Amino acid sequence: MRKMVLLAAIGLVALAAPANAQGSKELVVYCSVLNEWCTLMVQEFEKKTGVKVTMTQKGSGETVTQLRAEAANPRADIFYGGVGDQHMEAAEAGLTVEYRSPMLAELHPWARRQAEQSGHRSVGIYAGALGFVWNSELLAKKKLDEPKCWADLLKPAYKDEIQMSNPSSSGTAYVTLATIIQIMGEEPAFAYLKKLHANINQYTRSGPAPVRNAARGETTIGINFLHDGVAEAAAGFPLKVAGPCEGTGYEIGSMSIVKGGKNPENARAWYDWALTAEIQNKAKTVKSFQVPSNMKASAPEQMPKLDQIKLIDYDFARYGSGVERKRIITRWEKEVGSLPK
Repeated sequence: MRKMVLLAAIGLVALAAPANAQGSKELVVYCSVLNEWCTLMVQEFEKKTGVKVTMTQKGSGETVTQLRAEAANPRADIFYGGVGDQHMEAAEAGLTVEYRSPMLAELHPWARRQAEQSGHRSVGIYAGALGFVWNSELLAKKKLDEPKCWADLLKPAYKDEIQMSNPSSSGTAYVTLATIIQIMGEEPAFAYLKKLHANINQYTRSGPAPVRNAARGETTIGINFLHDGVAEAAAGFPLKVAGPCEGTGYEIGSMSIVKGGKNPENARAWYDWALTAEIQNKAKTVKSFQVPSNMKASAPEQMPKLDQIKLIDYDFARYGSGVERKRIITRWEKEVGSLPK
């Protein structure tokens, strides 16, 4: 009888083993960097590990919304890229898990600080400053001055010449709101945003869209992370970039492991690998020019140096709070986004 029970138990283990083995060869990534970079990461990880990666690319704001919707039955294992505010929000909501990578010692202080502030539920993978991107040919044709300061964007001459993304769906736009509030104070900031609305021709769904539209002559100026403009300029488009004279915010693009993901071991393997200098150095081969978080990785020559831009002391803890984010976006939707054009 004991032998029969033992054999039955062994049989159950044997039946379970193939499913576990199959699971160990899969990984699901929600990716919030440019599609070309997402594709590169997937291809390189599959080549290195043999793990089959399923990737979905969308903005970081939309990704957090999806993670919330799937919390009871998570589909993703890794949330890769996108502004750190959204990763902080995901951590606060309990959508991600704590993990301390052995690669932490190789990272810049700002990347480690992101990990510490999130309770090690996230980590910095790159940094990039917010600013202005414009089509130099269109600007010259329309005889417009180059924008140098946030105040410049209110000039009547820029009416319908500017694009920014929508804070409800874009992490880039949320960083823009949080930046302007921190520079001006909340009440003056919303007064500014209402005036700026008159010069906005479209609030795009995705963060990189304004710079792509500027590159193709569909708008003159975009409010974007500067590395997005540098990428389009490197592709041959007539774009120039600048950081605002009053100061500007910046993002710490981040990465998190999704709580309840089906492939936790592969998620940790991706996490450690994504922090290596070797893979971070390859980002610029697909024209992603953010400053990498690994101190041994080389910053792209085309990218404006962070120490040459007037950066504010961005409060990641406060503006990464889900409550604060919701409050600010709701106010923007009510007071600015609903205004007629």
